[in-house]
Amino acid sequence: MMRRRPNSVTANAEYLEGSSGLSGDNEGRIGLNSSRFDLFSSSKRVFALCLMFRMVNSLLVQTYFNPDEHWQALEVAHRIVFGYGHLTWEWSKGIRSYLHPMVFALLYKFMSFFHLDTPYFMLKAPRIMQSIFSSIGDLYLYKLSHCIFGKRVAQWTLFAQLTNWFMFFCFTRTLSNCLETVLTLMGLYYFHSFRESSKPSHVTSRTLETQGLYLSMLSYIQLPMSRFSILIVLSFSFVSLIRLYPLLPLFSDKTRFAVLALTYLLDWWMYGYQTLVPLNFLKFNFLSSGGDYYGTHKWHWYLTQGFSVMLFTFLPFCIVGIFQSKRWKLFGLMAWVIGLYSLLGHKEFRFVLPVLPIALMFSGYSLATLEAGVGSNNKQEIPSKNDNNRASKMWLAILFLLTTNLPMALYMSLVHQRGSEDVMYFLSKEARDDKVRSVLFLMPCHATPYYSTLHQNVPMRFLDCSPSNMGVLDESDRFMLDPTGFVSDLVKDWSIPSHIVLFDSHERQLKEFLNQHSFVEVKRFFHTHFKVDRDLQAYIVVYSLVQ
Repeated sequence: MMRRRPNSVTANAEYLEGSSGLSGDNEGRIGLNSSRFDLFSSSKRVFALCLMFRMVNSLLVQTYFNPDEHWQALEVAHRIVFGYGHLTWEWSKGIRSYLHPMVFALLYKFMSFFHLDTPYFMLKAPRIMQSIFSSIGDLYLYKLSHCIFGKRVAQWTLFAQLTNWFMFFCFTRTLSNCLETVLTLMGLYYFHSFRESSKPSHVTSRTLETQGLYLSMLSYIQLPMSRFSILIVLSFSFVSLIRLYPLLPLFSDKTRFAVLALTYLLDWWMYGYQTLVPLNFLKFNFLSSGGDYYGTHKWHWYLTQGFSVMLFTFLPFCIVGIFQSKRWKLFGLMAWVIGLYSLLGHKEFRFVLPVLPIALMFSGYSLATLEAGVGSNNKQEIPSKNDNNRASKMWLAILFLLTTNLPMALYMSLVHQRGSEDVMYFLSKEARDDKVRSVLFLMPCHATPYYSTLHQNVPMRFLDCSPSNMGVLDESDRFMLDPTGFVSDLVKDWSIPSHIVLFDSHERQLKEFLNQHSFVEVKRFFHTHFKVDRDLQAYIVVYSLVQ
């Protein structure tokens, strides 16, 4: 009588759960463990791996992505600690909370106390600090996927998280969305642990629930746009979703009320008057559609371009993982957030960053399932032809993901739009040597970092682009339409700067003007190979006034 063949579905399920019988010792499979040293044997080891990776990641990010990384976080923190720095129009309207900039204000205070505020450290330290937060987010994504799917899926989820080009490019930046993503992952883990615990004690379950809600509330407060991210955590139950109606949930739980109260007091202290930032943000962006001033996209942009580009070659693995795992509630949370953001006219990649790890978790499930098929159904010492084919497919999948994501990650982090940061680092060193008296930026607004990188209190001027009345062009738009005419009007009432910074696309039009006013080129920085929104801006050029 023949022995019954093991059920392949059961074998794969056991493997995905990381059972002892399907460990890395099986030579027929592609494992992430070593039989002698298991890198994933403890949370400390996983965190150490993530921390080392993100530290290197932060040093390799040398390009400019979104102005808010500098202008809404570091610039504000610099002003708090050093007494100078530019506050954009959002701060005059009270639609930004000081909670996120305060994180970096503490860093700046530490650097100032120990005299570490040199040009290099002012440029690198904030991202190194963010890399610590990001590695915590990586760890909690691993723990969350381990909690939901098991060890093997958690390992491949971490692989996807660390090799995805957009996470590498964006996650160590000082955008509030990055910290929001970390807090969301932590909240998801604690909330899921509470919901899924089989026999939780009353104290433990309440503690886990409170931790999840507390971290989600921090995410909500530190950036009002993350109101949708809190839905990820609270939507695990229909009752929680109902409680989110308008502002009621902000006051329905003692923990969340305490976080709101502390943040309210912080903003009251920093603004100098009482204000409720989430309400101000709601009025401006939703009731008056103020965010649309900076551009709008079609409703399907996240599906057809934004989120798809962020996933890149992980997209097919994500789709397969969704259907294989059949975790429709988890998929529904991701779709819910993307759907809500799709209703807004103004869309950006970073807005949906908090749900990208969830998509990568599905990719991890798909990869783990592919690996589980290698050697799972035969007991022979010699691998079968079918096993060899599956192993080949696994290696091809890994090679495909690495060869598509790593070059993209390195190019976007080291090359594309690097001129903005290079020019400010150059000016910061020049200013420290007293070679810079004042700077005029003849380029679109917020095209470079500002005082947080220069770190010298010298007069600087950029072209304003604050929202104005409909039909009235701001300075940045007027300059882009007619650079020569704009500067001709500008010189009628200006204090001549020692340095002018502009893109090479405008340099050709303003060459005569620069020569007439005794400006000569002193430095040229590569910026990008490709056109971004406007004409090709291949180089950023620095001109200095001849003494």
